[in-house]
Amino acid sequence: MDLLLDAVVIGVLLGCFYAAVSIGLSVSFGLLDVPHVAHPAFLVMASYGVFFLNDRFDIDPLVAGLLITPLLFLFGLAAYRLYYETFERRGTDAAVRGIAFFFGVAFIIEVLIILQFGVDQRSVTASYIGKAWRFGDMRIPLRLVVAFAVASALTILLALYLSKTFMGRAIRAVAQDEEAVRLMGANPVRIKQWAFGVATAVLGVAGALLIIVAPVDPTLDRAYIGRTFCVVVMAGLGSMSGTLIAAIILGVAETIVLTLFGASWAPAISFALLLGVLAVRPQGLLGRRS
Repeated sequence: MDLLLDAVVIGVLLGCFYAAVSIGLSVSFGLLDVPHVAHPAFLVMASYGVFFLNDRFDIDPLVAGLLITPLLFLFGLAAYRLYYETFERRGTDAAVRGIAFFFGVAFIIEVLIILQFGVDQRSVTASYIGKAWRFGDMRIPLRLVVAFAVASALTILLALYLSKTFMGRAIRAVAQDEEAVRLMGANPVRIKQWAFGVATAVLGVAGALLIIVAPVDPTLDRAYIGRTFCVVVMAGLGSMSGTLIAAIILGVAETIVLTLFGASWAPAISFALLLGVLAVRPQGLLGRRS
């Protein structure tokens, strides 16, 4: 029972971290319907940007994540514009061809990271890395506590942005009825481009959390592509609060399975949870029926 309690606590902290690395995909895939399979590659690229600033200039990883956020926003604007001009505007099969496009982008990013930084794992230094809090017999890594706090704040801020600001409501309007937005005189392509930029910008902080929680390597995106899509689909496409809940469920399930059955079973739990949720609620935990 002590081990199970430890697994639940660590799972909640880990789940909030999963929410942070998935929240951008909840916007790009869940709201914009863009087959963004390169999302984890963008995430790893952001982690290496944080590593560069931390290694060269001794900047705190979280501060470094904030510093690269504007660059990631511009990168997201350019990436969506290229995707739109090349695929989306050409017909209804854009999603199928778009998957190939984003897989190609992910492969290019991986190769560029290897050429620049090599294949070895990279990590950062900070005062809260390597330390732990003790509560009785329970030992909680401080890096997970930091990830929990930052991820929760990031999710809340993005949810408020989408619900309280003019551009956020415009993004949701485009997701619901793009043609109606066009008839009202707005440009849905520019709105979607802005939304994709926002979805990419939040990866600055998420990438910082990724390299704070564990070392990164150029192929780490392959380990997160299943987890991130599982969280977003299980949550209900476009639901920010659902993303947080689904991520916590995944984190707790993974740590329990890891504790009871070993590491070899943990990667499969995300897909098992996804199939179970979709069998009961095809629209996801907090998704709306069409």
